[in-house]
Amino acid sequence: MRSTFFAASAALALSTTTAFASSLVYCSEGSPEGFDPALYTAGTTFDASSHPIYNRLTQFKVGTTEVIPGLAESWEVSEDGKTVTFNLRKGVKFHSNSMFTPTRDFNADDVIFSFNRQGKEDHPYYSVSGGTWEYYGSMSMPDLVESIEKVDDYTVVFNLTRPEAPFIANLAMDFASIVSAEYGDAMLEAGTPEMLNQAPIGTGPFVFQAYQKDAVVRYVRNDDYWGDKAKSEALIFAITPDASVRYQKVQAGECHIMAYPNPADIEAMQSDENLVVMEQEGLNVGYLAYNTTVAPYDNPKVRKALNMAIDKQGIIDVVFQGSGEIAKNPLPPTMWSYNDAIEDDAYDPEAAKAMLEEEGITDLSMKIWAMPVQRPYNPNARRMAELMQADFAKVGVDVEIVSYEWGEYLSRSRELDRDGAILLGWTGDNGDPDNFLAVLLGCDGRENSNRAQWCHEPFEELIQQAKVLPTQEERAPLYMKAQEIFKEQAPWATIAHSVVYMPMRPEVEGYVVHPLGGHIFDQVSIAE
Repeated sequence: MRSTFFAASAALALSTTTAFASSLVYCSEGSPEGFDPALYTAGTTFDASSHPIYNRLTQFKVGTTEVIPGLAESWEVSEDGKTVTFNLRKGVKFHSNSMFTPTRDFNADDVIFSFNRQGKEDHPYYSVSGGTWEYYGSMSMPDLVESIEKVDDYTVVFNLTRPEAPFIANLAMDFASIVSAEYGDAMLEAGTPEMLNQAPIGTGPFVFQAYQKDAVVRYVRNDDYWGDKAKSEALIFAITPDASVRYQKVQAGECHIMAYPNPADIEAMQSDENLVVMEQEGLNVGYLAYNTTVAPYDNPKVRKALNMAIDKQGIIDVVFQGSGEIAKNPLPPTMWSYNDAIEDDAYDPEAAKAMLEEEGITDLSMKIWAMPVQRPYNPNARRMAELMQADFAKVGVDVEIVSYEWGEYLSRSRELDRDGAILLGWTGDNGDPDNFLAVLLGCDGRENSNRAQWCHEPFEELIQQAKVLPTQEERAPLYMKAQEIFKEQAPWATIAHSVVYMPMRPEVEGYVVHPLGGHIFDQVSIAE
């Protein structure tokens, strides 16, 4: 990615004495993959892009999963659920930068551009910046959206092929961020369409200013913002991959807020009168995804045997140190339709070894991919992989641990013929089970968010049936049955659900822990 960062910005960004009077400094855990959220799935990227820079037609009230109006002031759904009409907000201004100054306000053209570039293969932006559109594909949007029509500048209609219960909530997700069609056209004409991803233009509460990979992202307040203005004049992401260093920076006053503390540090943080530690049960799951298209992991009995070899309680004790609980389902326990009746695979190395031998598996060698960054669902992937390596050795399986830079890790892990099982996880985007079961495990998610590359028709039929039903009462039994099939087939080893902790300076005001995992700063200020 081309840097738009200057040395003077670095000095300002990291100076605690000059920046803090009007700036909020956040110690983030990693570099964003880019700044066009539709291209990516990582929370690190969304924190730096969709939340500060963009808006969506609908949005989540911060701290809840309640859907409220965003760039659409209102909407109507037809009786058959297949036509959704959005009434757009007037007077919304796009940002500008050195390459582009908008000549008009946000309108229906921007909505159509933002979605058609993800779903229409003949769109000039379909293949720009890699064109993965991972969420759009994994959520079956190409099959769902028949067309998008502009009625007038401030009315747009989505024509769907079927009813979709979570559709309104889905449009509040990061991938549905609205970008400027006028900016897209200008950059295409200039021969630099990748600038949509590298020098983003949105309508959000902060304007992107500068970025240096692995160092800093800078934003300034959007004083033309249509909603409540940001409380801070500037927002700075001080990119700090090491959790211990993030802790030191918050203690020293170099950052106001940090992400993802080491579990071993939480007790000391909570005892420090110069820190405030917020906490909330996470809507998340951490897992090990086998590649179910590659032998012998195409055999569910082999996958079940490997699951039985993993000492999950040992992982909880060592890696999470009290901040997590064992996961038995792909849904978190706080999600409606969670099937608590399901029994987890017992930790039984002897039975696991015998089951592998019954399937003709001896002297198996495999790779486990360990994330290079901390996530709420996995605070130390390398240590978790080492524990699994030791567990699998007890049943005669030799493990090699591999890792890559975060962006490469996510990209390579999507490959259909990927060699190895991958440690990953998920924090819910919209409070709906579909966001876990369909996005992560549905057939449309293969080579995208479905890192197990798993496509199992009995499971697929249930989740597709559940999508079109109008009420939670009707949908929940189908999702509960789908969890039973998941447990039988074992495309993952479910590892843990975690508690989310957010340490910050005591002078921070207005921060809310968001159940959907995002870090949102527009209404956060620093007490003088």
